[in-house]
Amino acid sequence: MIQLVNRGLRRGILAGTLPSETIKLMNTRNLIDDLLATYEKHGWELERVLLKSQTATELGEALEPIFGQARIRDSAIDALWFSRPSHNNGEAWELRLVAETPYALFERFDSEDSEEKRAEILKDLEAQLLEYAVGQ
Repeated sequence: MIQLVNRGLRRGILAGTLPSETIKLMNTRNLIDDLLATYEKHGWELERVLLKSQTATELGEALEPIFGQARIRDSAIDALWFSRPSHNNGEAWELRLVAETPYALFERFDSEDSEEKRAEILKDLEAQLLEYAVGQ
């Protein structure tokens, strides 16, 4: 048995006595940090954040330090929108589900694509990701 030293968490036996909400928050935060680091390493920029209200509440004051200036929106899923320049002056967008199992949707836009077209396609990708996540 391993006793936890008081580091802001309740004392208890490591093998399962932490509240499940605390473990979930720790896992979600670590997963988000890992995703942000990985995408940044490959030249992606965080544009938007979709968060369940429960996740947003749990992250609380850490939202701005984690996500910076990215737009945060209430959603039925936790997901991150990234973008980066693409060939021929295009722009690539990827919507990554915040989950242990990697799942993302990708779209490339040409420089001539209108903002309305982009918005419609991005909205469709969000709907597809939601459908996938609900089916899990």
